[in-house]
Order: sequence, then C-alpha cells, then structure tokens
Amino acid sequence: MKTLPLGQSDLYVTPICLGTMTFGEQVDEASAHAMLDRAAERGINFIDTAEMYAVPARAETFGATEAILGNWFASRPGLRAKTVLATKVAGPSRGMPWVRAGQGMTPADIVASCEASLRRLQTDVIDLYQIHWPERHVPVFGIKYYDPAKETSQTPIHEQLDALAGLVLAGKVRHIGLSNESPYGVHEFVRLAEQHGLPRVVSVQNPYCLINRSYENALDETCHRLDVGLLAYSPLGFGLLTGKYDASGTEGPNAPAGARMASYASVRKQRWGRPEALTAARRYNQLARDHGLSPTQMALAFCYTKWQVASTIIGVTSMAQLDEDIAAFGTTLSPELLTAIDTLRWETGDPAI
Repeated sequence: MKTLPLGQSDLYVTPICLGTMTFGEQVDEASAHAMLDRAAERGINFIDTAEMYAVPARAETFGATEAILGNWFASRPGLRAKTVLATKVAGPSRGMPWVRAGQGMTPADIVASCEASLRRLQTDVIDLYQIHWPERHVPVFGIKYYDPAKETSQTPIHEQLDALAGLVLAGKVRHIGLSNESPYGVHEFVRLAEQHGLPRVVSVQNPYCLINRSYENALDETCHRLDVGLLAYSPLGFGLLTGKYDASGTEGPNAPAGARMASYASVRKQRWGRPEALTAARRYNQLARDHGLSPTQMALAFCYTKWQVASTIIGVTSMAQLDEDIAAFGTTLSPELLTAIDTLRWETGDPAI
C-alpha cells in the first residue's frame, strides 16, 4: 500500500490507519495482536490510539489500549521503527475524572500524559501526538451550536503549544495534531505556531462519513489552505453504515450480538444513536445495494477516495471486519452514485453531527 506525506511533516502514512479504541474492551489482547499483525502484513503502517482508550471509557480500562500496543511492539522487534504511531492527550475531563482531575488541560497535564503514554507504549517517541478534544468549549460530540456562555477555558492555545514544543524539543514527540477541532481552532494553532516559531499541527482527526459530513462545512477549506491533513474517524458511523442494524435496529433481542451500538447504552445515547442517524444510514445502505456494492464498500470508498482525506481510520472488533475494510480499498464510486449520495445528504442533512 502506497504512503503519502501527512501535512507539512516527514511522516509518510498509508491511506488506511488502524484505529484501536476497541482493544482492551471488545477485543482482548491476543486478538488485538493478531489484528495488528494482519494489518502490518497487509501493508498498513499507521496506528492510532489514545490515553483514554479503551472505549466506552471506564476507569478500569483507562490506558489499556496503549498497554496492549506497547506489548505488541515489545514482542515484535523492529516493527516499531516501521510504524507511524499516533496517540492523544485527553482534553478537559468530560465526566471522566480518572483521565483528567481538573477542568482544564494545563501544560503540566500535557507533559504528564505524554510521559505516561510513552511508558505504556514502551517507546521512546510518539510520531504524532494529538490533542483529543479542545481545551476550550467547542460544539463537538453531538453539540451542534457554539455557545460562548459555556466557555470555561483556562489554558490559552499558546501555552498548550509551548508544552507540546517542549516535548518535541526533548525528542519525545515528532509531530503534533488536533482532534475534534473547529476551523477557528485549526487556524489559531497554525497562526500561533508560525508567529512564535512553535511546532505546526500536521493533522486534524475529525468524524467524517456519510451521516456526518460536517467537515465539509468550512473545515475542509481551512485544512486545504493550511496544508493540514484530515484523519477521518468513524467512516462507518459506528457500524450504522455497514447495514447490520438495518433490519433489527440498534437494540432489542434481534440486534446483532456483540456489536458496539447494541452492547452499550452509553453509545446509543450519543450522536450515532439518534433515530435520524439510523434512518439516514438505512437509505445510504440501500443506495449501495442498488448500485451493486455492500454498504461497507460504499461508505469506506466514499472516504478512501475523497480529496479531503489524508488517511481513513478503521476500527474493528474481528479479523473478518479488518479484512473487509482493507478489501474495500480500491473501490470506486461512479459519478451517478456520487450525485445520488449528495442528493441524500441534501435530504437528510448530517444527522450524526
């Protein structure tokens, strides 16, 4: 699989990235290592994780995913040098005091989190260190509108950049990125970096899929003009765009056993669990079938082939899912199908925004 440069960095990543948030919750360590092996065998060189994983987040599994990855690297000498490893520092707590005790995200928090991630990952350096969600109030994770009355920011972006710069200078981080960011946030991080000679963000990791194309509402222009790469997460809409919930819905006795939406009420309460999201997904899934594709093929091909996307993050719970997601690479969507997809978006909007 070919590799491409990520933003203005020397990181060359494959257009498919293996996301790992299920490792340590839905996927045990032995199975996770087997999937990591398969991904490496298939040419994927890019792995994404976070200090707060596994998901759904619990105090008992905090850091578990990074530890699983660390054990994998330790047991496979030489593989770490061939892998672009990305992880994230969590933002303000969001109801998870085991992740971040205070309400802000101080420079000391950033440094301490990085040190802990390095230990769990059993590595000397993190290739891409990302802020998981903004320290300031931003309409993300299902919040549609910005509300200045909810602003609680305590650490200016400049101070966050200074802390990250210290980690780069110390050789503990190679490049930095953002996640769940807005056009303002990306632009401000780049502006301050250029003004003060600090590390420039090379990527933003945001949701991007058929039922959430909010990235295309201004953030795509920001990233294009500033040369910041998109790492598209949830390309299958937490499984809604695979078709597995079409007949049964996301809960009840007929819902697919072991599936994330069916297994966790906390997930169903999020943006992906909205009835409107499933209704829209069913229409996209049928559109795929009408054009001779599986829902998974169409949803992934939509991300794999978009000019906006630097790399698509796939999250899996089985080897069969991993193989199916990789096999979808190379699928092309006809102009007629792309027009039909845009028509559906006009009718349904972005229900999982």
